Amino acid sequence: MEGYIVQLIIFTATYALFSLGLNLQWGFTGLINFGHVAFMTVGAYTTVLLTLTGIPLPIAVLAGAALAALLGLLIGFSTLRLREDYLAIVTIGVSEVVRLVALNEEWLTRGARGVYGYPLPLDKFNPNAFTRGGMIALLTVVVGLAYWKLWQWVQQRLKTVSRPAAIRNALVWGGYMGSLVLLLGGVGVVMQQLKLSRALSPELLGLGLLIALVGLGWVYIAIAKTLVARLSEWAAGLALFSVSLCSILGLWMYSIGANALYNYSYKAGLMLLLVVVLAILFSLLEWLVRSPWGRVLKAIREDEEVAKALGKNVFWYKLQSLMLGGAIAGIAGAFYAWQLTFINPDGFIPLITFQAWTIVVLGGAGNNVGTLLGGTIFWAYNTLTRFVLKDIVPLDDARLGAFRVMIIGLILIVVMMWRPQGILGKKEELTLGR
Repeated sequence: MEGYIVQLIIFTATYALFSLGLNLQWGFTGLINFGHVAFMTVGAYTTVLLTLTGIPLPIAVLAGAALAALLGLLIGFSTLRLREDYLAIVTIGVSEVVRLVALNEEWLTRGARGVYGYPLPLDKFNPNAFTRGGMIALLTVVVGLAYWKLWQWVQQRLKTVSRPAAIRNALVWGGYMGSLVLLLGGVGVVMQQLKLSRALSPELLGLGLLIALVGLGWVYIAIAKTLVARLSEWAAGLALFSVSLCSILGLWMYSIGANALYNYSYKAGLMLLLVVVLAILFSLLEWLVRSPWGRVLKAIREDEEVAKALGKNVFWYKLQSLMLGGAIAGIAGAFYAWQLTFINPDGFIPLITFQAWTIVVLGGAGNNVGTLLGGTIFWAYNTLTRFVLKDIVPLDDARLGAFRVMIIGLILIVVMMWRPQGILGKKEELTLGR
């Protein structure tokens, strides 16, 4: 269990880091990039191939990020003076070109056989008790800073709200969510027993499950609308409940991470390194998007003609955003390769880009915290459905995988209808399809 949770943290942090680059390009600058995985591919292959020649890991990672940024420079010079749809088309094409180059240039990338046996960070590191304590302390500092930022966010939301009312509303939302989880669990248990007993055919069982979920969803959407209409400070209560839930889950994940570091393994060391890098890059991005440079990016996203009228070089700012987002994705590619310990072209398919889009849209475009939240929700969904649905849905493994993708698609449709700006996004900053 501990090892699986550590791997889940690594995958969640890797995809969150990868999606931060996309959020910079689209959420803050308005650049529609449907080939973001190309930057990850370049970063991953550059890092592992350079380390195989004996180049130190930090230099290899920086080289991978630099080459990913160079790819962004080449894409930008060829497309950024055109309309947004051309950029979307070209980036998809570039991602497939990069993948096919990795597949066919066997002299460089070993083709479909893939690359393995490359050096890994902290692989042969054998910490003593004092060093393990220091690593746990470093993880504690990162988690503590995250809780501090979370507490600041809560205080901001409750600044003009009555605290007793917010607490009362948080309890109401807690009861709402708790009852929904219990009912979903009850539906799951009933369907599991029906599947095991084979009392119904798979077609009837699937139809019954669909009717139960649609009915339950309709009832709880109606209840949510009633709560929103009757609770005067419902948003503050929902925020307080969400933060409380995240805090509890965060402490549980932290305890597992700290225990994994105490019983040190390679995955635990990689987890700590990735969490620290993610925290540093997240902080730098937050500083950048709040700086004059970031405000220019937002102005370009809203109306680039206004930015041009103010004397800003719009093309140059877009190019910087594309390159920086690509460099971040390149760093994520290095961690992706280190997590898998084996890479081949099949690991960099376009689906990875659209998973990043799911994360950004779900969390809220133009919000870095939302991207982290979206990554957490996405991987929590992946994990739960992987273990739960196979005992409920009467489908084989191949069809079950397609069914899970369909469900996340339906969830995205509902989110886009109910809250198109995402969970933490702002509707006035929505740029897609404008």
